[in-house]
Order: sequence, then C-alpha cells, then structure tokens
Amino acid sequence: MEFTKALIKGKLIKRYKRFFIDVKIDKDIITAHCPNTGSMKGLLDEGNEVYVSKNDDPKRKLKYTLEIIKVKKKLVGVNTHFANKIALHGLSNNLVKEVSNSDNIKSEVFFDKETRFDFLVKKNKQKIFVEVKNVTLFRNDKIAEFPDAVTARGTKHLKALISAFKNGYESYLLFLVQIQGVEKFKIAKDIDKEY
Repeated sequence: MEFTKALIKGKLIKRYKRFFIDVKIDKDIITAHCPNTGSMKGLLDEGNEVYVSKNDDPKRKLKYTLEIIKVKKKLVGVNTHFANKIALHGLSNNLVKEVSNSDNIKSEVFFDKETRFDFLVKKNKQKIFVEVKNVTLFRNDKIAEFPDAVTARGTKHLKALISAFKNGYESYLLFLVQIQGVEKFKIAKDIDKEY
C-alpha cells in the first residue's frame, strides 16, 4: 500500500488533548489532527521529524493529519485509521497464511452486543474473527512491543476472542507493526500485566 497523497515533512513541537499536535513546517507552525489516541510512548519528543498529510476538504477543521513519526532513524506509522486498511489489504491478498484463500471478508462485525471485531472472515464454512492492534512501541531497535500503555479495551478484546473461540469461531489477534526495521515482536508485560 502507498499513500495516495504526498506527505509534508516537519518537526514535532508538542501533542495535547490527545487529538492535536503542533508541527513546525519551514517557518510556519500548524496544528494537525492526531488520529492515534494511544500513549505513543517513546515517539513524542520535541524536535522529532514528522510527516503529515494535507486535506483541503472545507468541512474539516484541521487541514493536516499526522501520519508518521521518525524516531531513532526509524519511521513509525502512527495513523491508526490506516491499520484496518492495511490489514484488509493483507487479508484480501492472501498475505496472512492463517486466513488465506478466504471466501468472504466483512469489516466491523459484532460478536455480541458489546463487542465488535475488526473482521469476520469466512473460509470453507468456518467463521474466523480477526482483531487488529496497531503497534508503534519499540524500546529496543529490533523488537516491537504491545501495548504502549495499560489497555482495558485490549484486554476486553482478548477475552471476547477467547469467548468467540469457545463458541466455535476461530479467533486471531493481528499485531500490525508499523515500525521500520524491527525483526521481533513481544508483549510489553511490564506495561500491562493483565494484558
């Protein structure tokens, strides 16, 4: 997958109110939408190189969206809205062997009244739930980690996937690592022991 719009390079000034990030582009300071509401641990140091996209839709309050942050010479995709699009691309193009050659893929499907999973995949009459988690944390140059903060929502999804499995579904958790150059993945047990 590729960005459909050119990205604009700038320098991070600060993030605030979870959804706003100030960026210096040349001599101007702009406020961009931050689509990642997570902690973004290790990514938000002032002066970090960032990449934003511009949107000229007159209905939008903020014309820019944060897409990528460069940390320790690694590009990190932080736009969580892209996570499911990337996952769908992978599922549709048989890039995830556990669910390759599927018959049907549906997005945002309810398992029960309280839980909606990112995808329901049907393959040979088997129903398979896939939940996607966007991974942006790395404290070691070669190892990506999840979560980057305590995640009650993530724990709820894990328990619901187990429940779905007990009810005859196959269940998968897809950790989408958007960190350039990492080689391994692990759960950050020190950050969220319950998860």
